[in-house]
Amino acid sequence: MASQGVLRLNLRSQKLVVDECGYNRWQVVTAERAVSARRTAIIICDMWDNHWSRAAVAREAALVPRMDEVVKAARARGVKIIHAPSETMEFYAEHPARKRMLAIPQVEPPADLPHDDPPLPVDDSDGGSDTGEASWHTAWTRQHPGIEIADEDVISDDGREVYSFLRHAGVEQALIMGVHTGMCILGRSFAIKQMARWGVSIALVRDLTDALYNPARSPYVSHEEGMELIIGYIEKFWCPTIESGELRGKR
Repeated sequence: MASQGVLRLNLRSQKLVVDECGYNRWQVVTAERAVSARRTAIIICDMWDNHWSRAAVAREAALVPRMDEVVKAARARGVKIIHAPSETMEFYAEHPARKRMLAIPQVEPPADLPHDDPPLPVDDSDGGSDTGEASWHTAWTRQHPGIEIADEDVISDDGREVYSFLRHAGVEQALIMGVHTGMCILGRSFAIKQMARWGVSIALVRDLTDALYNPARSPYVSHEEGMELIIGYIEKFWCPTIESGELRGKR
């Protein structure tokens, strides 16, 4: 078991190399990093109480118990927890964790770093539901109640608020989990692309996420294969990934 105060993370990324025959290929690279648990934060992205896609609801329900277990274990080790259920801040207006976030003095983020932004390897232009729904609407009102919001946590769906919290808390490593990998996990103002452009060290918890991808669309693979393609895209172009067991001191 790892020390309670130190997280030992295996940060997995992919880099393009030339092999011994002169061919380009992608190579998985793992870098070990020891970081103080108290200087680590988890961002829980858009784990809502409902969704317009029946498939998304079912897969999220399967994630919730394991995610809550991991978050509780990480919190017990000193990791800071940021709940980020987008478009639900009105529900949390009087919640102590929301008020705690609003009380933090704002820190102006730096200018965005330049960053290539290649297209996703899957076509999610139909919304990505593999159960046929194509009706985009706001079906959510709050974070899924199966994920505990503890007294010491904070709540925000605003990237500048989250950035300010990270800086004031002295966070050296941000981790993100939740849904959906090719959309909100990448694109929200508090999520991977913006944090990377602000120079924040961030990593995806790859076994506590889900994607919106319909196998009826390019590249015509299973939902699971589509999600792996998106995770690989993140590892290649945006940030490394870890597995959730590392937050509990397990492999």
